[in-house]
Amino acid sequence: MAISDYLKAIRAKVGHDLVALTAVAAVIFDDQGRLLLGQDSEMGFWTLPGGAIDPHEQPADAALRECFEETGLFAELQGIIGVFGGPEFLIRYPNGDLAYYTCIAFRATVVGGKHQPGDGEMSALRYFSKSECEGLMLSSASRLIAREAFAGAPQPYFRPPTWTPGAPKA
Repeated sequence: MAISDYLKAIRAKVGHDLVALTAVAAVIFDDQGRLLLGQDSEMGFWTLPGGAIDPHEQPADAALRECFEETGLFAELQGIIGVFGGPEFLIRYPNGDLAYYTCIAFRATVVGGKHQPGDGEMSALRYFSKSECEGLMLSSASRLIAREAFAGAPQPYFRPPTWTPGAPKA
């Protein structure tokens, strides 16, 4: 896992304890309707290109930066697929770090670059059809986002709220 100087400084203070972060994902389909995924070089599962938003960084800029760093591709953003969170976005990394992500997923198209992993986070890149994704070892977060991306909903996705006033916290 590549880690920013900002997150290194936080980890120096909190150790492996839970850190809540805001992240982005770039959802890219090829001309055959297949989804671009990268194989996480540390944990082995397939995932969407993306990562944490740096302090003072615009989410759209973070999506383009992460896409380029992880895939070597220049992308153009087309819109927001949705804002995602929930238990699928709690990750314990092999080194023991615990992180919870709220993720903004952007639909994007490739406009240039070289299709190759760049920063060491992904060991392979490949496009997968919807049916191929069903059988893949995907991160739970990427599986949820991919499901919504393949559905092509006209409005950005968000989970309906379950909280009501006076309800006990879960």
